[in-house]
Amino acid sequence: MVDSLPPFVTATGACHERLSTFGVMFAPDHRRAASDMLRVLRPGGRIGMANWTPDGFIGQLFKIIGKYLPPPAGVVSPARWGEEAYLRDLFGRAAEQVHAQRKFFNFRYASAAHWLQVFRDCYGPVHKAFAALEQDLITLLERSNTAGAQSLVVPAEYLEVIINTRRS
Repeated sequence: MVDSLPPFVTATGACHERLSTFGVMFAPDHRRAASDMLRVLRPGGRIGMANWTPDGFIGQLFKIIGKYLPPPAGVVSPARWGEEAYLRDLFGRAAEQVHAQRKFFNFRYASAAHWLQVFRDCYGPVHKAFAALEQDLITLLERSNTAGAQSLVVPAEYLEVIINTRRS
């Protein structure tokens, strides 16, 4: 999991921009991660993020996984980063402007079974829970499929975020 920014970015005010594509949202300490992102920015810098939303496909996937493999006590769901109000709270007064827009990424696979096999083999959080959650995942995939019986296309909503920080 991401605990804070990579060690090569340590200087305060070193960056004009910070980007995170489905990454920083998995930091166990959300406030520290947001603070670190702000710390390395120059005044007037910009943060760009893509974060899965709680109600989109990946948010639903998190809920299913959580039934079988609950997160550690006190850990806030990474899907909270997909809520504009939560981001406004996290970045607080340092954010001069927060622009958030809901978008979709379409997962494309041959079938629900194909998606399941790929995620079983490659997606870390799913490894431990697979024996128990397979049928729930198939149900979610089939319910979310927009392509029909011959293939799988699952739109997964995310929040595209641009935060402009204050100049002073």
